[in-house]
Amino acid sequence: MTEHAHWVYVAGVVLLLVLMAARRSVVVPAVLATALTAWAFTGSPFAAVAAPFNALTVATTELLNIFLVLAVVGAMTGALRGMHVDTLMLEPLTRVMRNGHLAFAVLFVASYVMSLVLWPTPTLAILAAVLVPAAIAAGLTRLGAAIAVALSGQGMALASDYVMGVAPDITASGADLDAGVIADRALLLSWVVGAVAVALAYLVTERGRLVAPATTRRLSEPAEIAGAVSAGLTRRETHPETALPQLGGSAEDAPEVRETSPRRRRAVAVLVPLAFAAMVLVLVLSRFTDLFPTVPDLSGAALVAGVGLGVLVLVCAVSARSPLEAVSEHLVDGLVFAFRAMGAILPVAGFVLMGVGDFSGRVMSLPDGVETPAFLFDVIRSMQEHVPSVGVATCLALMVAGMLIGLDGSGWAGLPLIGSLSAALGPESGMDPETLAAIGQNAASWTGGGTLVVWSSLVAVAGVTGVPVAELVRRLFVPVVSGLVCATLLAAVVL
Repeated sequence: MTEHAHWVYVAGVVLLLVLMAARRSVVVPAVLATALTAWAFTGSPFAAVAAPFNALTVATTELLNIFLVLAVVGAMTGALRGMHVDTLMLEPLTRVMRNGHLAFAVLFVASYVMSLVLWPTPTLAILAAVLVPAAIAAGLTRLGAAIAVALSGQGMALASDYVMGVAPDITASGADLDAGVIADRALLLSWVVGAVAVALAYLVTERGRLVAPATTRRLSEPAEIAGAVSAGLTRRETHPETALPQLGGSAEDAPEVRETSPRRRRAVAVLVPLAFAAMVLVLVLSRFTDLFPTVPDLSGAALVAGVGLGVLVLVCAVSARSPLEAVSEHLVDGLVFAFRAMGAILPVAGFVLMGVGDFSGRVMSLPDGVETPAFLFDVIRSMQEHVPSVGVATCLALMVAGMLIGLDGSGWAGLPLIGSLSAALGPESGMDPETLAAIGQNAASWTGGGTLVVWSSLVAVAGVTGVPVAELVRRLFVPVVSGLVCATLLAAVVL
């Protein structure tokens, strides 16, 4: 019975990947695959009926932090737009982002550096408030902005996790490996993957998809960009891919605001970036000094989202006729925005998480004390005996194993397994286990961290940039996979 359940689960994963490649909805197949897998494992039709709802519950719990960050970003952005503060915040950035190409570079570097320190999800909340709208208004398409943030934050920064060092520690825990060596090599490999992926992203998506065509109305002066943001350009007024994404509800549904003096608006426009900059400074100092000893114990996403809520309250207190009601209305708009962005992702995420031992018991309503299956990891373990004892083949096998682990939507749950496989396969193939572990960690993080699955934090990137997450995955697939293959082959020869 258990073996049949493994085959049903694998068939479900393959079906989802095929349908995503064919640009078809995967919600119904995910629900059916969840039910069939539960039925095959438990033999109970009642467990099969309950499994899809249980999977929704598990997925919602695991993705709740992303969902709430999206809601706060939507609410805060709606309040800033209603007060017309967003236009003032963009003006200094337009002196640097003179065109789409420069906007891509600025957004890429800022996202990478901040994600190394804060991790991608809280970083996205900061970028969505200022940098992403400025980059889009400067000529970068919404797809270009999404690619820049995904490759730098969800990809390069998370794959090495060089500053915080959580991922190398988890990988090393699987088999007494040196976490410092894994971190160093994962950092180098992440740079290789990122360089190849960025280069291919330009080649694959450049023609009118990454930067607005020359024939499109371009916004190059600060006043023009500020006016564009204030007006909320529609698809009829400019190129579809440079239309600014609307977060937190439409202008027509926004709470009523009162006339605010230019001095107050300028003060808020200065205070908002300063608040986020202060939070970034505190987080950085807490990592490298003893000035804020209690901060490392707190969630970076929670702190940044808390600042966003503070900004929301401040803006509503200054601009709204009924501040208390306005805060509530903006939060509702933000929650609606988050539901629209993530609603179709949850059933798919629930099915994939069913393949992880920590969640499969809850999905299939298994009683306490019963050994829970790990369908996804069991498939990876079964591959071990079929890997040839050749350096290049072993490296590629660890890359594939990492990508399969990344299907869980985080990329980190199976990192101890990567460490164990690396220690087992390294001596036989003549490869250094730390190198193999770095390869697997990179592949898992790039896939599930994520740039290649729609049920990862990539949905937050898609949400704040206004790009369908399935479309973003399709645009990233060839660049990222090509980068992973190049980095793996380089590691097999050089490291």
